[in-house]
Order: sequence, then structure tokens, then C-alpha cells
Amino acid sequence: MLKRSFDIFFSVLAVLLLSPVLIFIVLCVKFTSKGPVLYKQKRVGKNGKEFLIYKFRTMVPEADKIGPGLTERNDPRVTAFGRLLRRTSLDELPQFFNTLGGSMSVVGPRPEIPEIVKDYSAFQRRALSVRPGITGFPQVNGRADLTIPKKLRLDVYYTKRMSFCFDLYLICKTITALFTGKGAF
Repeated sequence: MLKRSFDIFFSVLAVLLLSPVLIFIVLCVKFTSKGPVLYKQKRVGKNGKEFLIYKFRTMVPEADKIGPGLTERNDPRVTAFGRLLRRTSLDELPQFFNTLGGSMSVVGPRPEIPEIVKDYSAFQRRALSVRPGITGFPQVNGRADLTIPKKLRLDVYYTKRMSFCFDLYLICKTITALFTGKGAF
């Protein structure tokens, strides 16, 4: 109950304080490339329940039809403004609305796509025992530089040790990771 209350409080505060940034990003995405402002994708959350995750669109429209499903460094499908959003993780800000809606938490395991989750081992499925987070243990320990199995090990580690204090620690580490940009592309 404390975690959910914190999620709601933190998300409302983030949306209110960041509303000028959100509006600026909406306008920049709209005026720098054609297509919708938001990107929606199916992800798997707590107990294997699917939900739509929201992000600011960073790729050209219909990018999934152009190339591989997973983004790589210097992916030609990423727009110029999208590169900036990804580098700073500002593309993730709409996930505060996912958190307000209850499908996500501020801190938790990464929400993964169904195609990857279907191949999870029993050990890896433990990451689905809690709500996925906007940030989490893998995000502060290498982000995109980590392999999927390594990210999953860190996600499972989080589920075993999650606590309010650990969440606050990870939020502080996230702020540091955002400024360094390490592992983001």
C-alpha cells in the first residue's frame, strides 16, 4: 500500500512539475517528424498481464515495418529529435500516466514485450511478480549496455530485495544515470 501511494504521489508531482517539458516535447515531436506524438506498445506486467506502455515517439512512423524489432546503436529508424529523447530518457516520461493508471510503478522490473516474455525461464518469470517500473535496477546498472539475460537477473534481484528504501536509492541512482547518459541510445 505504501508503494502504490508513493507511486501515485510521485507520478502526480512529476507530471505537474514536468508539464512544461511535456508540452515542449509534444510540440517538438509533432513538428520535427510526421506521425503520432506517442508510441504505444504491448508490454507484459505484473502476473503476466499485458498492457499498453506509452512513450514519446522517437522513430519514424511504422519503424517496425522497416527494420529489426529491437533498437540498436545508430539505428537509422530513430529521428534526430528522438536521439535526444532517448539519450536523456525523456521519451519515458509518458510512463508516469501508466503508473497513475496502475499498470506500472515508479520503480520495478523492466516491462518487456510479449515475444521476449514467452521465452522466460521459471527463474526469469519471478520478475513478473510485481508491477514493472519506469526505472529499476538494470536501468541504473548499465541500461542498454546489458544483455537481456543480465537485465533479467537484475530484475529478479530487485524483486527479492525490494523495499521502500531500496526504491528511493534506485530513484537517486536514476537521476545520476540520466545525467551521465551511460548505456542510453
